[in-house]
Amino acid sequence: MIHINHVYKRYHNHHGSDWVLRDIDLKIPKGVSVGLVGRNGAGKSTLLRLIGGMDTPDRGEIIRRCRVSWPIGLAGGFQGSMTGRQNCKFVARIHGSERSIADVIRFVEDFAEIGKAFDEPVRTYSSGMRSRLAFGLSLAFNFDVYLSDEATAVGDKLFREKATKAFKDKVGQASLIMVSHSEGILKDLCQAGIFLHEGHAHWFDSIDAAIKAYHESIGTKDKSAKPAPSAAPRPPASKPASAQSS
Repeated sequence: MIHINHVYKRYHNHHGSDWVLRDIDLKIPKGVSVGLVGRNGAGKSTLLRLIGGMDTPDRGEIIRRCRVSWPIGLAGGFQGSMTGRQNCKFVARIHGSERSIADVIRFVEDFAEIGKAFDEPVRTYSSGMRSRLAFGLSLAFNFDVYLSDEATAVGDKLFREKATKAFKDKVGQASLIMVSHSEGILKDLCQAGIFLHEGHAHWFDSIDAAIKAYHESIGTKDKSAKPAPSAAPRPPASKPASAQSS
């Protein structure tokens, strides 16, 4: 179980520091895959980073009673001067795995499909290559919960299909907490949903219900605009004089 206990988060900048997340209080049950939905800027990636321990809340706490991955798709934790192979070796050493270090490296190299770049410095990678590396490295470890931030949108069609299958293969062994602009992916992989709106989080036992709430929030805002005035009805055309006299 993951308990998000009255969490607040904001980022300080010269424009001010409004709360991105306000008093988030949720319990995510064990074995339930959850989709995060909401507008751009609603705080989905922020919440995912907090759950993964890559960021800390300004108030409140997050209690993890399970092994949680880092957010797949947010590949900012690599050492840029080291190669992909060296980064994998380093993470395998400090993180620990049932697999040997050599097996971890072999798995990531095969899964990421970045060719010779695997032995080039990570700072030379494109964002897509970094995400592929992070995706493969996450799957090399047996986590109870995998976090995904648009990970299934990385790469070409074949790699996206491979990424989606990799998550499906984890069903029954682990659960997911994921952000995706593809509602089809969310419905395919998640049971429950969290709808983030104006800094607050709303839990739904059904991902369909969470997506519906998101669409309704958009519809409410769209309907606030004044409708264009309808044209006045035209009077019925008068009969021609010849018809009236007959």
